Amino acid sequence: MTTAEAVLPGVDDLQDVSGASGDGALRGTIFVEDLAVGMTRHLLKQITDDDIALFARASSDRNPVHLDDEYAQGTMFKGRIAHGMLTAGLVSAVIGEQLPGHGTVYLSQTLRFLGPVRPGDSVRAEVRVEAIDLARRRVTLATSASVGNTVVLKGEALVLAPSRVPA
Repeated sequence: MTTAEAVLPGVDDLQDVSGASGDGALRGTIFVEDLAVGMTRHLLKQITDDDIALFARASSDRNPVHLDDEYAQGTMFKGRIAHGMLTAGLVSAVIGEQLPGHGTVYLSQTLRFLGPVRPGDSVRAEVRVEAIDLARRRVTLATSASVGNTVVLKGEALVLAPSRVPA
């Protein structure tokens, strides 16, 4: 099937691809017409040394607080931490894969980093619908990430959601 032939699935067509990603999350699209305030989606991911190294390589951010154990021991964190934007990327994954999902376009995102994420931590990234502007297809989302009961990231995203109605 070519890209032109692909049809974005509706809310009833979200697929469980937990075998492929390991996080048990549903993937697909929830069209703006099917969204409701209060709707939430999340993913869980354990941050590995490989994740941090790959992010450093992709972003060119080689700050030693992320990569060098000895250096990081001398910082306020007393050990290595993941890049904040790696954690923020998990929020992006929820938005782009689940809520609203495939076809969503970021318009803006605010972020407050409230605590570190360390190699080996399991991060829960969550997105909640706060407001919907159906006429403009814009959706305001509360975004957060936590490690255990500790919130490590909070923010708000504004996205352009996919619609059943042609633009």
